Amino acid sequence: MATAEVAKRYFEALNAHDLERAVECWAPGGIDRVVGAQLELEAPHAIRRYFAGLFAAFPDWRFEVLDMTTSRGRTAVRWRGGGTFAGPSNFQGFAPNGARVEVEGCDVLSVSDELIERNHAYADSGDIARQLGFLPPVGSPAEARLAKLANVRTRMQSLIRGGEPERIADGVWILRGGLPTKTMNVYLITDGNKVTVFDAGSSDMSAAIATAAARLGGIERVVLGHADADHRGAAPALRAPTYCHPADRAAAESEAAQRPYWDFSKLDPHGRFLLKRLIPMWDGGAVPITDTVQEGDEVAGFKVVDLPGHAPGLIGLFRETDKLALVSDCIYTLDPQTGWKGPARVPHPAFNCDTEQARASIRKLAALDPTVVWAGHTDPVTGDVAGQLERAASA
Repeated sequence: MATAEVAKRYFEALNAHDLERAVECWAPGGIDRVVGAQLELEAPHAIRRYFAGLFAAFPDWRFEVLDMTTSRGRTAVRWRGGGTFAGPSNFQGFAPNGARVEVEGCDVLSVSDELIERNHAYADSGDIARQLGFLPPVGSPAEARLAKLANVRTRMQSLIRGGEPERIADGVWILRGGLPTKTMNVYLITDGNKVTVFDAGSSDMSAAIATAAARLGGIERVVLGHADADHRGAAPALRAPTYCHPADRAAAESEAAQRPYWDFSKLDPHGRFLLKRLIPMWDGGAVPITDTVQEGDEVAGFKVVDLPGHAPGLIGLFRETDKLALVSDCIYTLDPQTGWKGPARVPHPAFNCDTEQARASIRKLAALDPTVVWAGHTDPVTGDVAGQLERAASA
């Protein structure tokens, strides 16, 4: 039987509400992907349940095949469907309201051995929702009010999760975000028409990072300064090749939000209370690592510098042409327990794998004689940078 004949037989069965005949057209285990509704239905049972629910909610639903095109074992069926939301059953949680729905869509069916193995069904779910009265009509005052509410929500979210990036050097932007005080720094480095994201902040910054990077050309890769929760948080959601130092790979790929060497007893009582609750909120979970980078590798015009101590595989990026350093948590410029800003300092010992090694890394950074150092949080170190770093390492 030709592919088009299988498709025709399937739609005739659906139009007759003959579910048994419809599922007989499917290979066992075949997948019907309803794109607008983000559903994947496995034949035969899930497909039978879905259409049984549709026809119970719209008892007069009918399909009209408008045209069919077949090529290489696939048939595209353009159809028109419609019915009255008369019930008695609910549809996707909504009670019947008597609304009339008319919609056009397209199914692309893949057939093998005269049975459907896969289908991609496309329809405008937003148009269906409007016809059912669940969304306001296009161009209506109600839609304008809904848009205003959505824009207010977007602006409020940007205050916390990161808004517009700030250019801090040639080809380098900073995006600030994160709860509770918007002190997490994510760096966007342009190289041609692609973006390298250095450090990935907290999980709630993912949309802001993706938006800012898209405007600059799109994310090519993510490089983690280290794998702590507030530096890998958004990486899983960015869906880009991700790199880190070999010594931090296991931590990056772990589901654990906390490091085994952390010692919360070194924090003040309020710090213990807050950070034990915030760290899981910041984390986005395990990050698949594409490959590793380490001392001397080049990343978007910067050289990788190994700066261990706070984390075993902490790295920074240093650009010789302007002596700009992006160093993740090699230094702190704030108190992590209060969010108060201050001069460069050694990272808090509660979160270091080796505080003396962290001091040595700060001295190593000072020896590069950077003109400006941007850390993983809050403000940069400027002015007598090397002097401030030496004092921090000795404090």
